[in-house]
Amino acid sequence: MLATRGPLGEKMTLFWHNHFVSSLQKVRSPQLLYRQNALLRSHALGNFGGLLHAVARDPAMLVYLDNAISRKGQPNENFARELMELFTLGEGTYSEQDVKEAARAFTGWSVDPDSGDFMFRQPAHDDGVKTILGRSGSFDGRAVLDILLAQPQTAEFVTGKLWREFVSPVPDPVEVRRIASAFRASGYDIRVALNALLVSDAFYAPQNRAALIKSPVELVVGTLRQFDFTTAGVMPFVVTTNQLGQRLFAPPNVKGWPGGEAWINSTTFLARKAFLEHLFRVEELRAMPAGEMAGGMDGLMAAARLAPGQERYLRAMLQVHFDSGQWLARVNGGEAAAVQRVLLAAAPAGPGASGMQGMDLIRHLTQDAAYQLK
Repeated sequence: MLATRGPLGEKMTLFWHNHFVSSLQKVRSPQLLYRQNALLRSHALGNFGGLLHAVARDPAMLVYLDNAISRKGQPNENFARELMELFTLGEGTYSEQDVKEAARAFTGWSVDPDSGDFMFRQPAHDDGVKTILGRSGSFDGRAVLDILLAQPQTAEFVTGKLWREFVSPVPDPVEVRRIASAFRASGYDIRVALNALLVSDAFYAPQNRAALIKSPVELVVGTLRQFDFTTAGVMPFVVTTNQLGQRLFAPPNVKGWPGGEAWINSTTFLARKAFLEHLFRVEELRAMPAGEMAGGMDGLMAAARLAPGQERYLRAMLQVHFDSGQWLARVNGGEAAAVQRVLLAAAPAGPGASGMQGMDLIRHLTQDAAYQLK
């Protein structure tokens, strides 16, 4: 995310990670989670139908939702249930019997324990007749996925989630149906849905500006990219996003991170402000005379009695660089009103920045509550 030249692709990779949820805590294989991440990235701006079919055969997903052990006569319903509730149709649009029948169709979809690849176990597959959403046949898993993609509700459900990611917490049902119709008519081209959403009047409407709260990843990565920080390693930022409640590759449950106001409480809000304060004080700390740092950085580490992990964190943070003069020069010469327009999606919640300049101006605005909004 820090290095990409295509940030929308990375943003959508993260979006799909929180849609097609898997967690290292249950999968217990970094290799399988890495493969899944690569899969999501390759389809992030492609075709939703292709992505859905690929995820349904993804080993990390099959392990996470217990389908790897599902077999004829003892179908496991976890994958089929989440497929309908969280991946395609949404709640209240299918019956319990639909779940049971779909689970039968996915029996035998498993994982090779040696290679970690998808494996279809024919003897474990139930090839009998199933009835799903009013249609009957000897459906296998691929047929079930196509049945779900044929439902208009699938396009509306996914479009609603995209709306909550990019526009506002409460989707406009009329606009969602309009965009979903174009999305479905395109054969589920993700770019079509995004284009319709991002050029809509709602996306630019004043009432939807600053309507969303930045996730920990958006706050941390967005800040580093917006200010053109150079970094030597990502460890401090992984630690920070974990502390703020977003541990990548380990969402809290199958529903993913709830987002919105759930990102903010008294603890995380103070931690967010503390991270930003530390980030914009690094240059100042590095510029301190060696004598003021008790014999240089090594002396500072020793005096602070830091644990090894804390020392690694601080050393990595001190490799972060930000050229405030260069950055401010690009924003109307650092004029306060222009910098505020760039950094804040809404009017500041605290005192204005009139008369401030340089790093004092940047620190003041990034400490304002409005900086947490997008």
